[in-house]
Formats: sequence, C-alpha cells, structure tokens
Amino acid sequence: MDKLSIIIPAYNEARTIRRLVERIMAVRFPVDFEIILVDDHSRDRTYRIAKILDRRDLSGRIRLFRNEINRGKGYSIQRGMLNATGSIIVVQDADFEYDPAEIPKLLEPLLEHRAEVVYGSRFMGVFLPHGMAFANFIANRFLTWVTNLLYGSRLTDMETCYKLIRRDLMKGLGLNARRFDFEPEITAKLLKKKVPILELPISYHGRTASEGKKIKARDFFIALAVLFRHRFRP
Repeated sequence: MDKLSIIIPAYNEARTIRRLVERIMAVRFPVDFEIILVDDHSRDRTYRIAKILDRRDLSGRIRLFRNEINRGKGYSIQRGMLNATGSIIVVQDADFEYDPAEIPKLLEPLLEHRAEVVYGSRFMGVFLPHGMAFANFIANRFLTWVTNLLYGSRLTDMETCYKLIRRDLMKGLGLNARRFDFEPEITAKLLKKKVPILELPISYHGRTASEGKKIKARDFFIALAVLFRHRFRP
C-alpha cells in the first residue's frame, strides 16, 4: 500500500506555515500521507508555530524535526527523506507558491505504475507563470535548456519544487545537496540513470524577496556548476 511523505523544509516562514499545513490537511489525497516539517533553525516563530501544529494534530500525521544550526534546504530535505515512512516523496515549499491541492493529480501516474518520477511543470501551457519575476523566468528557462542540452532530455521545468519520486529510488541516488542545489542534483542524477521523468502542468503563484523568497542570483551559477559537474563526472 502506497503512502505519501510530504517534506516541508522551513526557514523563517512564520507568516505562512500554519495556513500551509492546514491547506495540506484539507486535501483529499488518494493514499495515506504524512507531513514531515523540518525547521532549519528559524530565527522567527516558525518552530514555535510548528510545535503547536504538532501538538494539536490528533491524526498523528505531522512529524516535526529541527536542525541544530541553519544547514540549508537540501540538507533539510534529505533529513526529511531519511525519516520518511512513505513510499512516495514530494517536497512542499513552506509558502503558497505551489498549491498542495494539485499533488493528487501528480500522484496518479505513480499509483498507476505509469511513472516512477513526476515533475509538476510551471511552464506547460503558460509562457510566464503568475508572479514569477522576469529575471527568475530567464534563469529557470536557461537552466532547463542547459539540462536538456547536457542530458538529452526534454524537460520544461527542471527547477520545479514539485518532484514526486519513489523513496527507494530517491535514496539510491546518493544525494549530497545542502542548499538550493537540490533541484539540479536530483534531476542530473535521475537523467544519468536514464530514469524517465513525466511532466504534468501545475499552477504557480510567485512571491518576491520582500515576501520571503530566499533564492539568490548566486544560486543560478551554483545550479549551472552542479549540472556540468554531474554530467561529466564518471
């Protein structure tokens, strides 16, 4: 019987974490699910709010962890993965850029054994996703183009947060990412293993740096380096 593990890496997301968890809990998933909250040593009230959510959860679906120091998104995801009990894993950013109500449709191909990996693409059927800054649009499109060039793939959105993957496959990739290099690393390693990636369209509602978006310009160059390094590493 399949089970879904929703990993939420959170750093200074006190404004959104409660509503996000409530929104996830309201979704009618076709399988049992758990929410793994990994607080990356937030400096605001994120962890305090998460502890309240954990205590009030009578279903036992919320599991809370906290990094002893700030370690980054990739590290938090991997900690969540190591503690996951589900057979399928998805990462959920701790804001409202991605709508958890769309996860069930992304789950279907995995439950029907038509795919081992499903990406939710922000660019299928739309040119410029809602709220995405133009600089981020260019960076996303360029990184996806480089990915396709290096690995012979036909992806439309390499950097998407919504990557649904079977846990055993994910654990076997030997991921080392600690920060925002998680997206290019997992994609590069899947493509090197010739694992087919199915893409399905999703909606997107971008937020600005003033609203809490944390990815920086330097992360673009780090992503490029990761893509090239894994392509030419034996």
